Amino acid sequence: MEIVDQIRQTANIIDIASQYTTLRKRGKKFVGLCPFHSEKDPSFTVDEDKQLFHCFGCGIGGDVFTLVMEKENLSFPEALKYLAEKYHIPLPQKRKLSPQLLKLEEKLFKINQEALAFFKKNLYNTQEGKKALAYLKKRGISEEIIQALKIGYALNSWDSLLTFFRTKNTPPDLLEKAGLVLARQQKEGYYDRFRGRIIFPIFNLSGKVVAFGGRTIFEAEPKYLNSPDTPVYSKGKLLYGLNFCKEAIRSQGEVILVEGYTDFIALYKDGIRNVAASLGTSLTPQQVSLAARFAPRIIVSYDADEAGRKAALRAVSLGFEQGVQIKIMNLPDGTDPDSFINQKGLQQFSDLVKKSTPGLKFMIDSILQLEKEKNPEERAKSARQVVEEVEKIPDSVVRSEYLKLASQYLGIEEEVLRSIARQKSSEEPAPLPQGFFFPAEKRLIQILIEDKLIAPYIYAEMEEEDYQGLRSEPIFTALTNCFKNGKEMNFYEVKDKIAPPLRSSLSRMLLEKGSQATLGEALDCLYSLRQISLGKKSKKLKAEIEKLEKKGEKEKLRSLLGQRLEITKQLLALRQRNIKKMSLNKRENININRS
Repeated sequence: MEIVDQIRQTANIIDIASQYTTLRKRGKKFVGLCPFHSEKDPSFTVDEDKQLFHCFGCGIGGDVFTLVMEKENLSFPEALKYLAEKYHIPLPQKRKLSPQLLKLEEKLFKINQEALAFFKKNLYNTQEGKKALAYLKKRGISEEIIQALKIGYALNSWDSLLTFFRTKNTPPDLLEKAGLVLARQQKEGYYDRFRGRIIFPIFNLSGKVVAFGGRTIFEAEPKYLNSPDTPVYSKGKLLYGLNFCKEAIRSQGEVILVEGYTDFIALYKDGIRNVAASLGTSLTPQQVSLAARFAPRIIVSYDADEAGRKAALRAVSLGFEQGVQIKIMNLPDGTDPDSFINQKGLQQFSDLVKKSTPGLKFMIDSILQLEKEKNPEERAKSARQVVEEVEKIPDSVVRSEYLKLASQYLGIEEEVLRSIARQKSSEEPAPLPQGFFFPAEKRLIQILIEDKLIAPYIYAEMEEEDYQGLRSEPIFTALTNCFKNGKEMNFYEVKDKIAPPLRSSLSRMLLEKGSQATLGEALDCLYSLRQISLGKKSKKLKAEIEKLEKKGEKEKLRSLLGQRLEITKQLLALRQRNIKKMSLNKRENININRS
């Protein structure tokens, strides 16, 4: 932590941000074009006093460590080392550990890197490798692409990789943990997992090789073979090729998502660089979230068969859940991106990209095709299914627009669809839009962090229930813990205790210009949040009371009526409280302290 604080005090966020964009001073802050997305008007703001940045266009924000981690795709320790080297701050020397004491992950990364070097050597220095090279050239994969993607070759042998690692005294059980060998069933020992296959290494975002995929050149089954999940690799959390294409994806604002590495290479070799592969059709929420970090729009280009269409439908649903715009490419039946480009060429593929079907329309068309009979009952079932999917969208404005579009696609009145949505959860309050903060919620956080004289008065009055259920609850919890433990209440103390989306929102709050705070304003905010909390409790109790009235459970009903009466009294007391008189008295004390 001493090193972290030293780097934070030494590293100037203006210097670091200027490596990625041109900054101009505007008032007390600096602004420039955002280095994380394409824009014409500058929305990237840096505050030198607070050492924070925030883009008001794409929403990313944080401190100097966040900036380096996001831009250079580094982990926190890597960003720490990067900044320490830049500002000539010596890091503590690591103790020299024997290989047996190294962390398992470090061992596996090293093994994978050595295996990659072995596979690359096989491609160029063996007779089998020449056959693999000929296959790659036949598929139009140039030497430049082979080198860029670090493609290699696994010899058609049961133990060539094992023999290679024996010379390095690497235990076979570690190779098994890395997914490179398999244990024999009938007798002791191991054998190579990849044999007679062109090898496509799979990298994480920081460029470390974590797994491999292999394509047979001996017509063995299966045609494609992938590494299993390991301590350093989970298929459902990575996108193949994203490490190569992340900047192109950012600049174009959309990613073309394909199924596997051969489809990826088909697009990549022809100059389409805003592409990534999901390594199979089982798209996961983590993969959608990962893609959304780099682009707000995903164009799904899966195989034009039944499995591919089902996977595309799942992608639409996942996109709705995460507020990501999804479009579906309409490839001819029986084709995939690789075969289509080979047959029709890059231009026709690009034309299809432009004509991609919006996710909502693709989903509705798919649902309507499954209708067994064209009757009102089937149509009602389809409408409810569509509304259920649309209701997953977190942004209320987008959700409303999609219901309007769904009405047009289905040929059903918009109000009918909205009534279905209302029926879905009549007792629960409508979900807040993603990223929504109440004005009082946001302002109170600003005051607590920026005005150290007012904060103690607020903490003396604030209760945990006042912020429970708010989007900012983790921020309030972290700030309260800092106050109780006598720590400084600032962005740096809070950021590691909250999720990345909240970090970005907090940086934005703190960069927004606010007027001089008063105790009265802070108390107004606190009591507004208390009213919201009590209002929610009252509404929930009302729903429970109505249920008990129908059931005739008088004892439970009497208890709940008493609770609701108490809440009503508290709400009335809040409304009638003379905040101005109380705030004036306490404000005078604070002004005296300030002067």
